[in-house]
Amino acid sequence: MEDSALKQSGEAKIFSLEELAKEVARLKEQGKKIVQCHGVFDLLHIGHIRHLQEAKRLGDILVVTLTEDRHVNKGPHRPAFPQQLRLEAMAALDCVDFLAVSCSPRATEAIKTIKPDFYVKGPDFKNKSKDYTGGILEEEEAVKAVGGEIVFTEDITFSSTNLLNRHFNMFPKEVEGFLNDFRSRFSSADIFNFLDGAGDLKVLVVGEAIIDEYQYCEAMGKSSKEPMLAVKRLSTEHFLGGTLAVANHLASFCKKVGLVTFLGDKNSHERFIRDNMASNIDLNFLKRKDSPTIVKRRMIENYFFTKLMAVYDINDGALSDRDEKALCKTLETEIPKYDVVLVFDFGHGMFTPASIGVLCSKSKYLAVNAQSNAGNVGYQSITKYPKVDYVCTTENEMRMEMRDRRGDIKSMIKAFAESNGYKRITVTRGNRGSLTYTADEGFTEVPALTVKVVDRMGAGDAYFALTVICAARNIPTEAISFIGNCVGAQAVATVGHRRFIEKVPLYKHIESLLK
Repeated sequence: MEDSALKQSGEAKIFSLEELAKEVARLKEQGKKIVQCHGVFDLLHIGHIRHLQEAKRLGDILVVTLTEDRHVNKGPHRPAFPQQLRLEAMAALDCVDFLAVSCSPRATEAIKTIKPDFYVKGPDFKNKSKDYTGGILEEEEAVKAVGGEIVFTEDITFSSTNLLNRHFNMFPKEVEGFLNDFRSRFSSADIFNFLDGAGDLKVLVVGEAIIDEYQYCEAMGKSSKEPMLAVKRLSTEHFLGGTLAVANHLASFCKKVGLVTFLGDKNSHERFIRDNMASNIDLNFLKRKDSPTIVKRRMIENYFFTKLMAVYDINDGALSDRDEKALCKTLETEIPKYDVVLVFDFGHGMFTPASIGVLCSKSKYLAVNAQSNAGNVGYQSITKYPKVDYVCTTENEMRMEMRDRRGDIKSMIKAFAESNGYKRITVTRGNRGSLTYTADEGFTEVPALTVKVVDRMGAGDAYFALTVICAARNIPTEAISFIGNCVGAQAVATVGHRRFIEKVPLYKHIESLLK
């Protein structure tokens, strides 16, 4: 009976944010002083408890708002505890009067809704210059706008992330071992400095523009007359893909990003593309004669998110002489403006010996990803690029290059690098992480940091984009691979390109792994 009564008492503290705003307004009319704390509180600990007790002493009523699960941007492996359990833990504390979950990614919306007299943060937030998210300044402005005051508590601090990393096995044993070893050599501040340093690079992305279209379907059953699956279309979603997505990934990290690509001269989708590109990207759209902009349409069974088949709108024939000359002229003009050139060759006919010659002769630092896919399998090879500083490929693509399905992958990579004069080769290996070879450092192997796979599309492109700018700055290879695998983990946790890789969520993810 006592446990039941305690549970009922805890549940009575939990409101929706809108209901809680009404209750707070009623209490304010009675002259009560309202104190608000906001956070994730993923693993409640003594630091939290003392923080909340100190906050409660500032007023009469302590309101705690929690970040909704989907907005906990500490990496795909968080939160460790879902919001219902986090609410239950907080509700058990006598000092907490009311609780609500905020459906916004920022605390500012909860502050504007609750309108507290005091908004309280822990002592680790007092130095605003160390807040790379800019969140504290936004929260302070929101508090002042509703007539409140921001206060920082002074008691001891602990880190939920650090405690989870030390005492909860979030990853397989070999990954935990790697992370413990990596933490002894690199701090999150080191990784942030590496990425910040790479942000000054001027980066040009060259390659095919692709629109990825997902048609969500419901399986109806086998056709009665033919051996064919019949599906009912439910909805359609469009994403920027190919180099369009890559440029958007880089835009959050580099001040200057350029893009050279072809759109079709019919069905160009140009308005959709321009509306969804980051504002700091210099767009160079060429128009390919008698072609559509490439659309890769995938039919997806909605319930299990199973990809059933793909239909491409594409002209994958050779470029016309006119289009080839236009591409070469644009590259001749644009390449000298940039420190790094990333080539994404999807094998759909954009790159010719003439344009490859311009790329290899004019680029200060050239990185190439030449992908094998349904449209080019057996006909695509990275070796058509004779001068490359950084090559990124998958293990299957490397085995195809070497015509060796079962041999030792390290021997293949080394032989391939030496025979082609490539300075750096990274082979991505899915759930086995990544393997990088350089003549100076030999092999560097980093395990996958993935805990949730939703959709693998575009993960390798995101990995390559962020690791290139790090490699161009001669960052230690192990740190480059770690950054790349963090990026890959974020990419596979997202449907298509609903979200691009952005600096603040990536930094929070890295920080959560290295605390």
